[in-house]
Amino acid sequence: MPEGIFDAFGWCDSDVLEWRCPGSWDDATPIDGSDPARMVFVLRHGPFDFLPGELAAVHAFGLGLTVEQALAPWGIDAATDGFHAHRVRPGDALWLAADNLNALFWGLHDWAHFHNHGPFEPHQRAWTEVQCDVSALVWLWINRRDVPLSEPDWERLRRQVVRLSRKRFEGDGASFDESLLDAARLTSRHTLSGERERTARS
Repeated sequence: MPEGIFDAFGWCDSDVLEWRCPGSWDDATPIDGSDPARMVFVLRHGPFDFLPGELAAVHAFGLGLTVEQALAPWGIDAATDGFHAHRVRPGDALWLAADNLNALFWGLHDWAHFHNHGPFEPHQRAWTEVQCDVSALVWLWINRRDVPLSEPDWERLRRQVVRLSRKRFEGDGASFDESLLDAARLTSRHTLSGERERTARS
């Protein structure tokens, strides 16, 4: 990662993301850069006035949500700035509702944003995004048994993310190093959740 992409990389250690999913699960949703359906970060009780909110029940179904507020889907960047400015741990403020693979991937991607503050400069955006892609893919690899997600489906997902990342770098007028998302690089040092050795935290 070039210097200056993040002005506060890892300002908050990522520990636990609470993810809730209703009984149905869809692992066929593609990663194509479109807004994820049926995904939202639900607000916990607390004074989080700096987070733009909407009704959670508009975006997440089957979880018994009624009057609960959620982070507005258009407010991811504002939340990233707000968590950093107010020094609020994202896990103290939010939990994730997602019932499909596309939604879970983007929830994990945004979770990485919340813990690593970047300036969001237009010509640097592809770099901040690929760092968050890496975090999401590694988490899904480690927790694939619990999701559940088969290894072929994880590889299908990774290839979709590579295509999306390439488009981002092209849009920024920058070259894309595909090895950043190489499967061996992402999986070689990371074991399944619950096994003796674990090298990443969710």
